[in-house]
Amino acid sequence: MDTIAAIAAGGGAPSAIGVVRVSGPECFAVCGRVFRASRPFGELEARRMVLGEILDGGGRVIDRGLAVRFPGPRSYTGEDSAEFHCHGSPVVLRELLAALFAAGARQAGPGEFTKRAFLNGRLDLTQAEAVVDLIDAETAAAARNAAAQLDGGLRRRLEPMQEALLDVASRFYAVVDYPDEDIEDAGPEEIVSALRGAEEALTALLDTCKRGRVLKRGVRTAIVGLPNAGKSSLLNALAGYDRAIVTDIPGTTRDTVEESVLCGGVLLRLVDTAGLRETEDQVERLGVERSRRAMEEAELILLVKDGAAEACPENRAYLEAQALLLSQVAETGKPWLCIESKCDLTGPHAFSIGLIQKDANNPAACLCVSSVTGQGLDKLEEAVAALFPAGDPGEAGSLLTDRRQEEAASRARSAVRRALEALEGGLTPDAALTDAEEALDAIGELTGRTAKEEIVERIFSRFCVGK
Repeated sequence: MDTIAAIAAGGGAPSAIGVVRVSGPECFAVCGRVFRASRPFGELEARRMVLGEILDGGGRVIDRGLAVRFPGPRSYTGEDSAEFHCHGSPVVLRELLAALFAAGARQAGPGEFTKRAFLNGRLDLTQAEAVVDLIDAETAAAARNAAAQLDGGLRRRLEPMQEALLDVASRFYAVVDYPDEDIEDAGPEEIVSALRGAEEALTALLDTCKRGRVLKRGVRTAIVGLPNAGKSSLLNALAGYDRAIVTDIPGTTRDTVEESVLCGGVLLRLVDTAGLRETEDQVERLGVERSRRAMEEAELILLVKDGAAEACPENRAYLEAQALLLSQVAETGKPWLCIESKCDLTGPHAFSIGLIQKDANNPAACLCVSSVTGQGLDKLEEAVAALFPAGDPGEAGSLLTDRRQEEAASRARSAVRRALEALEGGLTPDAALTDAEEALDAIGELTGRTAKEEIVERIFSRFCVGK
């Protein structure tokens, strides 16, 4: 491999500190041509910051900063690596990078440092994915899970089932290949026990997918209701600032407005929609169509009802439209919350959910909320947290967080189940061996042990340059 370099921090705008990372077989020789200290770069004490002069391509001093070298294999990439910490002037960082290129390095590609760590056995594929998850984390819970996965949490959960399946397969082949040796074969009961253990472990792992997706991507949430129900006010209250325009004029919101907020410890990808009603206004009609589409794509629906209008039973047209909307939300089959707005104007009063069948999809909770005073927002947070529980804190790092991981684990479980069915159907143990090996391949793909090159390339293409 050649030597690579990239800006790891700073470079886009002036900052206090910038970081340039270098890695490869000629790393220390390359760095020695751009950094002047009391001793040659290759003789500097490992993993200790040293102050020196940073030189441009012409050997002129452009900054005074710190350098640190990490001899391989005890480095992030597993090969000789180094970092420069200097002032965060984009000009200084660009000049330093150009000097490194002139000295023999080349520009690192997206995720190439972490890819080298994976290829050199410093990280498995789940840990490598955790690096980008940690960078992209939008909540403390997501950061904790990614950090624990980077520490090997998911790998440790996979290892016992992997070892059990490997033991069964290796003993079978040993008996076949060395019939004259006194090697104890794995009996049917032992094979069934190993397969059942693997099935239970994989099922438990797949049960974490929903929590993993919520941690990583959040919950797409549609705020729906009739015009002037208080949808935009609720969005603003949850966001903590005036994200959407609010007026007393029905139909003010004509397009979907999106905002991410933390509610009950859950990241909600809120979509404020246009009021759902029949209208002759073509622009508003487009907004209504987008509102219906947002409701179809949502994982959670917040149905906002105008508490002031609810308190007027003579408003028959409104009540009929509200009852129809309630039924439409219930028919989606998605989890939803019924939120009565403007309780600062009406005060608490009995809820009237509307004409929903007893066996229909009922709301997970009914709440009275004031977007002006904040009353009831704590109850909303509790309802959201109940719908998307955080799970056992001890599970951090062992959740499946993306589709690739879920698909590999699902294939492994299917293969294990086929092997069990073969044994329970009276077939000999060797008939289940192919399925057991397929399960091992799928688990190996999850960790990267048997991952195809195109899968690896796709994963690392998500990274930023410098990581």
